[in-house]
Amino acid sequence: MGAGAGSGRGQLFLRSLLFLLLVGPTARGQLRYAVPEELEHGAFVANLGEDLGLDVSTLSARRFRIVSRAGARQHLEVNLENGILFVNERIDREEVCEAGGTCLLHLQLLVESPLELYRVEVEVLDINDHAPTFPWQEYVLEVAESAVLGARFPLESAQDPDVGTNSVHTYRLSPNGFFSLEVQTRSDASKFAELVLERALDREQQRVHRVLLTALDGGVPERSGTAHILVTVLDANDNVPAFDQPSYGVSLPEDAPAGTLVIQLNATDLDEGPNGEIEYSFSGHAPPRVRELFHVEPRSGQVLLKGRLDYERASLHELYVQAKDRGPSAVAVHCRVLVHLLDVNDNAPEVTLTSVSTPVLEDAPPGTVIAVISVQDRDSGDNGRVSCEVGPNVPFELRSSFRNYYTLVTTQALDREVVPEYNVSITARDMGSPALLTRSTLTIPVSDVNDNAPRFLQPSYSVYVMENNAPGASICSVSALDPDCQQNAYLSYSIADGHIHGMPVGTYVSINSDSGHMYALRSLDYEQIRSFQIQVQAQDAGFPPLSANVTVHIFVLDQNDNAPVIVSPMPRNGSVATELVPRSARPGYLVGTVSAVDADAGLNSRLSYQLLQATDFTLFSVAPDTGELRTLRSFLEQDASRQQLVVQVRDGGQPALSATVSLLLSVVETMPQTLSDFSEFSLPPEVSSSSPLTLYLLVSLGSISFTFLLAILILTAIRCRGERRSRQGDSCSPPRCHCCPGSRPSSDGLKTSNLTAQPPAGTTAATCLDVPAGGPPGYCYKVCLGPESAQSDFMFLKPCSPPRNNEKDPGKRSRPEQHLQVSKEAKQPNTDWLPPSTQKPALKRYQ
Repeated sequence: MGAGAGSGRGQLFLRSLLFLLLVGPTARGQLRYAVPEELEHGAFVANLGEDLGLDVSTLSARRFRIVSRAGARQHLEVNLENGILFVNERIDREEVCEAGGTCLLHLQLLVESPLELYRVEVEVLDINDHAPTFPWQEYVLEVAESAVLGARFPLESAQDPDVGTNSVHTYRLSPNGFFSLEVQTRSDASKFAELVLERALDREQQRVHRVLLTALDGGVPERSGTAHILVTVLDANDNVPAFDQPSYGVSLPEDAPAGTLVIQLNATDLDEGPNGEIEYSFSGHAPPRVRELFHVEPRSGQVLLKGRLDYERASLHELYVQAKDRGPSAVAVHCRVLVHLLDVNDNAPEVTLTSVSTPVLEDAPPGTVIAVISVQDRDSGDNGRVSCEVGPNVPFELRSSFRNYYTLVTTQALDREVVPEYNVSITARDMGSPALLTRSTLTIPVSDVNDNAPRFLQPSYSVYVMENNAPGASICSVSALDPDCQQNAYLSYSIADGHIHGMPVGTYVSINSDSGHMYALRSLDYEQIRSFQIQVQAQDAGFPPLSANVTVHIFVLDQNDNAPVIVSPMPRNGSVATELVPRSARPGYLVGTVSAVDADAGLNSRLSYQLLQATDFTLFSVAPDTGELRTLRSFLEQDASRQQLVVQVRDGGQPALSATVSLLLSVVETMPQTLSDFSEFSLPPEVSSSSPLTLYLLVSLGSISFTFLLAILILTAIRCRGERRSRQGDSCSPPRCHCCPGSRPSSDGLKTSNLTAQPPAGTTAATCLDVPAGGPPGYCYKVCLGPESAQSDFMFLKPCSPPRNNEKDPGKRSRPEQHLQVSKEAKQPNTDWLPPSTQKPALKRYQ
């Protein structure tokens, strides 16, 4: 029997394959094929790639696939390498389609880029894989001996899950002398057998008759099932029950509760007593599903609802009920009850996301497909018609592509920085009453595009750095923001190329490319550079990269790191500065002015003068702001003729720095007509000669009796000789004042200066005060004296330029022997606190 079944299945497959070749696409996007049931995994069904006209090589890239509901069994599958539709798992037609009739598998095929949807129907063809079966292997049929010839006794029908010619085709009865068999056909084309009495029964002769009933189907090969019928001959009960009608029809809503009365059956029996009492029950061949859903009351004949109905599973139920009296030789009669179910809107629409393309780029153009959505409702009619819509205030809309299929597309440009993610609510609503709806939320993240340039937190930055900072110290931090995300928001900082005082900006400051912290690469000097600005760039890591610039202004703050420098008076020849003071000087007499400069700025360069040491503090005082040295009282006879003073110059810094100068004042009765030591300034050693001032002093003190004429002649001779030497050397020539080159700082870092005597009054000459390397580099002061300087000793301090390139190295000149320690580092002097032009910077001589 197994070999025959295999041969029959092969012939049926060949017929199905021939039918498959004859069936083609019925419309664009819709094909129909047929395949026998029970095929093994991998069996060929159709070449979809060829039938749909698709390029087989692109099926995998375009994600060609079968779309099915969640949880549904995947009986068929597509091979993406060749586009062939094959059997994925064994198909049992009787399991897939319980209701019988044409069994169709509806497939939805989806291919992307571009998005295309095809419908394929695959009819599952029945094969003769089931043999007819009877509810019981042995039946007991009671027949009254009074039964007339030709009496018919319906037998239990055999059931075959197959359909068409593979279902029950006929019945056979084993040979016997009393009964024959007639096969009847019902309205639904099903067949049942009736046992016909051909010969009168005699219970006394034979009480029991045994026959074999065989049910045959129409398949190839033919399958069969058998049942043994035990015919028991009873005493006469010559009336059988009769139903009012052979068939009943009733309609019932699918949501009817358990216990609902389906129908009241009624059968009558003309007999009396037990022979007329009727019992109702389901026929033996009632399927199990019917027995689960319905119940028959044996005595009343009421058919009651027992289980839960489902219109979507089966819209029609066929019930076979038998009536049998309780008398001997009772004969059962049958009737059919057709229960038609009425659809109720009890199924909400189902929303399935068939294909989702997320995340979506924020620069995606309007009309970009985000997802393909299928909507289904298992109800029928208006209850199964569904409309679909999206929630408000989202840049998306639904477009209907096929029946119950929608595409979700963008309606406007997206901006991730405004809304990084959308929760799109999709509502599916049917047309039933009341309407049922289903909401499904689709989360659509927006992918970032580098469309925002970095932005600094401030339009510009101002940084204040104290001079003499440690190299490598952090001076400030800049910060920028980029509203993009991930790589597009990763910022790196850099300093734009540029120069500061001729040097690359990279030699002054650096920046941490990740944090934006800026560092000073060198120690800054306020006296050399007070402010500068740089351009900082912030650039993201997107493609293409975007950047922004900001200006950073760096201001150097002054520190009190320069001590005051004494400009005048300056010691010479290893001795202190000397000056002659007439004994007849009155209180307030201006002896001279101590002048100093400080390279710092602000309060750090504000100078104050004070008398630190004095032979007699009651005799002299120093103006704290101007440095003017004046007498406090008139000279007395007991006052010493030589007064030694130490004047301190202190700046206003914290801590304060200071410098001192020592003065030797000689009190004389008569003032000589020569320049005092207080007003003399040094000339380069190669142009200076030994001064006769000492001789003048001795002559003035020891030879008061010299005549005025002799003094005039001596003074004239000295003046002529001084003028002659000035022309031979590098001294300042009239009418211009030249800057006198100064000496470089000594190895101990001390600053030096010297004073050299100038030609006497009456000559046109200029005296240059050299503040050499002890002062600021490339800076000196000129003290210009006119011909009448002997009577009016005003001194003017003017800055001048450093020596020209073609001048000799000033360091090669001999250095002065007089030293005054003022600072350890050369600085540019600050002119903010120089004495005013009306102030007398030199000691005034006595007229």
